[in-house]
Amino acid sequence: MEISGTAAIVTGGASGLGLATAKALAARGASVFALDISVENAPEVEGVTFVAADVTSEDDVQAAVDRAASGAPLRIAVSCAGIGPSARTVGKSGPHPLDLYRRVIDVNLVGTFNVLRLASAAIGRTEPLADGQRGVVVNTASIAAYDGQIGQVAYAASKAGVVGMTLPAARDLSSVGVRVMTIAPGIVDTPMLATVSEEFRAGLAAGVPFPKRLALPEEYAQLAVSIVEHDYLNGEVIRMDGALRMAPR
Repeated sequence: MEISGTAAIVTGGASGLGLATAKALAARGASVFALDISVENAPEVEGVTFVAADVTSEDDVQAAVDRAASGAPLRIAVSCAGIGPSARTVGKSGPHPLDLYRRVIDVNLVGTFNVLRLASAAIGRTEPLADGQRGVVVNTASIAAYDGQIGQVAYAASKAGVVGMTLPAARDLSSVGVRVMTIAPGIVDTPMLATVSEEFRAGLAAGVPFPKRLALPEEYAQLAVSIVEHDYLNGEVIRMDGALRMAPR
């Protein structure tokens, strides 16, 4: 699918994976609407409009979708918004806080589905392209969906849910020509790692079989763009992890 001349929505778009993806799509001629819970510190990027929105809010996401679809045809949605707090099922202070578990599921899984359903409805109203294709949704899981570590029970469950809905969503949306794909990144050098020591970062990189380094947000963006452009990719999860399989801790 040709990216130039389309509109795209990217959630978590003010930093990390989302910002890198928004930049990559804009560089290829898309009109990008980058959604984030706060966009006050978002950089100025040509072709990217930053929109304050909560992915768990139907009203916020619907308004953003309507705005994105008001110009060029909306054909792309990439969900990168997510949170990753850590807590054991039973820790020193007692059982895992239920409110925290619900919050992680709400943002990472329900928020992803909220964007998927509302963006797909708008994409499905566009004029069909070759083979009846109208667009593509790319979601973000994590290798924690398969190899969740100690303290990741909520995060792993939320990302496993994203993995699990990939194929049925692709099957659901085949009737309107919308593809659904998921990327499961390993350890990516995003702002969430900015506060850890170089020693800790080196330890994380050493655990990756090859290449022995952290992934870059730009590599996620490169893969997302490739998925958008590759019309026969559908209903699949792609691990982007340097062959990493996470240890228990």
